[in-house]
Amino acid sequence: MYRSFGRWPGLSIGWPQGYPAAVLEHNFTGPAFTVGIEEELMLLDPQTLNLVQAIECLLEALPDQVSGQVKPELMQAVLEIATTPCDNLRAAGEQLTGLREQVIGCAEKQGLAIGAAATHPFALCKEQAITDRPRYHGLIEDLGYIASREIIFGTHVHVAIEGPDRAIYVADGIRRYLPLLLALSANSPFWEGERTGMMSTRVPVFRGFPRQGIPPHYGTWEIYSHRVELMMRAGAIEDYSYLWWDVRPHPRLGTVETRVFDQQTRVEHTASLASLVVCLAHGLCAAFDAGESMVEYPTELVDDNKIRAALRGIDGVLIDFRAGKQVPARELAHRLLEQLAPNAEELGCSAELEGVEDLLANGTGAHRQLAAYERDGDLRSLVAEIVERSRP
Repeated sequence: MYRSFGRWPGLSIGWPQGYPAAVLEHNFTGPAFTVGIEEELMLLDPQTLNLVQAIECLLEALPDQVSGQVKPELMQAVLEIATTPCDNLRAAGEQLTGLREQVIGCAEKQGLAIGAAATHPFALCKEQAITDRPRYHGLIEDLGYIASREIIFGTHVHVAIEGPDRAIYVADGIRRYLPLLLALSANSPFWEGERTGMMSTRVPVFRGFPRQGIPPHYGTWEIYSHRVELMMRAGAIEDYSYLWWDVRPHPRLGTVETRVFDQQTRVEHTASLASLVVCLAHGLCAAFDAGESMVEYPTELVDDNKIRAALRGIDGVLIDFRAGKQVPARELAHRLLEQLAPNAEELGCSAELEGVEDLLANGTGAHRQLAAYERDGDLRSLVAEIVERSRP
């Protein structure tokens, strides 16, 4: 995975004396802007609508053609579906829809149900079982109580980038938009039977993990490689996949992976949010090729925006770094959609990008959950509605 790079002049991050520096091997070789989408879904008992520890049962029952695209996660009540690398966003969305359909059909044959949201409204952490895999047992051993509470569900979007420095530039560029992306995706207003007052409760639950949230501004592939190598040599991580940043380079896949999103109930919303990421990556690559410098926005301000987004979602205000003032999140979202429209047209995903307007006009997943709860006052009815709306 590594090749020797000798001493790194000017290194100022505490590199141990006498250790050779190294640069990660990577697959940032293109083709650029191929897309992959991952969704984390809930396994449910169709009668009680609680989470059910049944991932192994479902994996055994899957047809061969999709078995490699459905994977376990830390908890036995969670499954991940993942598209293969697709030439464009439309193909990725169609494949994701097909995966949801097949998994839902297979689950129903096993007496299970599938739901899509970023938290289960009333499931209890203490009732969950850990998936029997070495990686997950290691996480529980290392993080204990922190990891035992991770019954959360997210969406990850991979965009292939050509060139390692271009990939770092794209990740650094997406970094400033992470709070707005979270606000648009917020879909977790309940936790362990309580209305939390947040639009994305998934954020504080995951916040206990190390190496998560707003990533550092790395600047170059060389700096990123050395910092990963330092953590590995120090024994903090086994490899870069233990960096759970909201956006991160994925050297093995040759992608930039955006991980900030709450899991969406409706699959078309997943595709719309993915279109934002692909268009951002496309625009940032053009800026890199034009030689535009990347501004390093302070982590504390980006993180402040993220908490604002978790609390109020798209109804709140975010700090506009360029204007130096607070601006309604909806205004920033409309401005971003206008900015990315030419990129969407070039990439052929204008229809998907326009789908973000549905989130702005009719509410995010959190809005829709809260409306359903206020209508019925029953969390089980809410989960039943989530199950129904999770069908493509």
